[in-house]
Amino acid sequence: MCYPYMRESISTVDFEIRTDSLTTRIGLAASLTKDISVIYNDLLYLCDMGYNLNGSVRGRIGITQEDLNRLSTMYDFYREQVKESIETFVLPQGTTAACVLHTCRSEAKKSVRALHKVSTEQKIPRILFDYTHLLANVFFVMAVYVNKLHGVEEIPHISICYDVTPM
Repeated sequence: MCYPYMRESISTVDFEIRTDSLTTRIGLAASLTKDISVIYNDLLYLCDMGYNLNGSVRGRIGITQEDLNRLSTMYDFYREQVKESIETFVLPQGTTAACVLHTCRSEAKKSVRALHKVSTEQKIPRILFDYTHLLANVFFVMAVYVNKLHGVEEIPHISICYDVTPM
């Protein structure tokens, strides 16, 4: 059997499958960024953390305040590098590596949603939500950073659906 809990009906299973998908995408992103050592090393670390997040609902919590602080520092670093490019919403485009990082961002958001569903069935520590939300933001600024290093300009998206002001 590929996964021993597959037949369970609790939402924990969906969260674990979702975070496994996220972690495999992080590994893919790492394979595409070997030429950018800071991103590559951060992604290998986040790949490991993805599985710590994965097991934190069924098993012992694998995310600590130190982990959240490290992720926050990572976010601050990349955000500082690309702050002029993220003043508006941008399209998920660019290099293949940037596109995969945008996919990681989307997978992290899906993981937040799956975690929310689990929280309707059992108590979930707040740090897991904080970590997973921040993880999505980290992948966004990483994607923009990779594009910047490769000389790919971001394409702003101006919503016709919402009144949006620059960030």
